Amino acid sequence: MADQTRSALAILRRKQVERETGLSRSTIYQRIKEGTFPAPIPLGPQGGRSVGWRARDIERFLTDPAGYRAKG
Repeated sequence: MADQTRSALAILRRKQVERETGLSRSTIYQRIKEGTFPAPIPLGPQGGRSVGWRARDIERFLTDPAGYRAKG
């Protein structure tokens, strides 16, 4: 990760996730659908359109992008 001191509890927005993973928006959402990329979490009230990703989930993905499988 670009900033190793960032808290694992930090929330990353889509543009940050794109930069850190090198994946495009469409690839990220396709991989979420396939279960091979972490799902975002809603940030707004009542499940609004604002979403983000937990930094620890992205770090886990980056340790083995080809072998990553979403839990659950």
